[in-house]
Amino acid sequence: MVAGLARTITLYLAPVLALTATILSLLAFLAPTLALQGQVALLSVSPSTVLSQPGPSQAIDGPSVFLGILGELSFVSILTIRFVCLTGVSSDVYLILFIVDLSVLPNNAPGLLLSAPSMAVPAFISIALAFSVIFLVTFILISFREKMPGKFGAVFAQPAVQRTSALLGFFSFMIGLTTFLILHIWFSKSVRDFNAMILAQDAQRPKLIAETGNAFTMGWVAYSFLAVPIVISLTKLNVKAAA
Repeated sequence: MVAGLARTITLYLAPVLALTATILSLLAFLAPTLALQGQVALLSVSPSTVLSQPGPSQAIDGPSVFLGILGELSFVSILTIRFVCLTGVSSDVYLILFIVDLSVLPNNAPGLLLSAPSMAVPAFISIALAFSVIFLVTFILISFREKMPGKFGAVFAQPAVQRTSALLGFFSFMIGLTTFLILHIWFSKSVRDFNAMILAQDAQRPKLIAETGNAFTMGWVAYSFLAVPIVISLTKLNVKAAA
């Protein structure tokens, strides 16, 4: 029973977890500029009375900013959406890449504290995603190599192929998780400083609040799932090396 359960996890559950992890990582990477606009972000600034008035928060209209790995998305209000594109031409819908435009926020909002991450961050995440996709494909092919005909299945039975797949998965995990940890530290400090600066203002302070976004949750879940097939791949290599 235990052997059957282990085989089921290795053959079926682990590839599903690897696929889910890759999709979640990709969505967290693309949001909010290319996917899930206004729904997923690393950091969000939204209208709120929490910092400006005592008591429970009230629903108010106002500007919102959503920051992600590839840039930011700006809402002038809940009913109006405005973006500023790379050329500076205004329109109803635009895309920003690697640019943070905070002109939608009030003049007394501490917008200088909300800076974009280094250009190296998207590069490292892209590398991690590329490694993750290659690992996903090779891991599935290695897991089902016995069901493949002829020499094609024998290719993925070679130790060199399995070692390369495991190492790619390990590097994708370490690069991606480390980058997300750095981003979390970066944006957490920005959130604390932004809210502290608003609290330090007088009664005319802007009715805004900054919060870390749910893209971090997607990232943590993704790398938790990705750890399972990576551990399985590394364990197989260790067992074969010891045999």
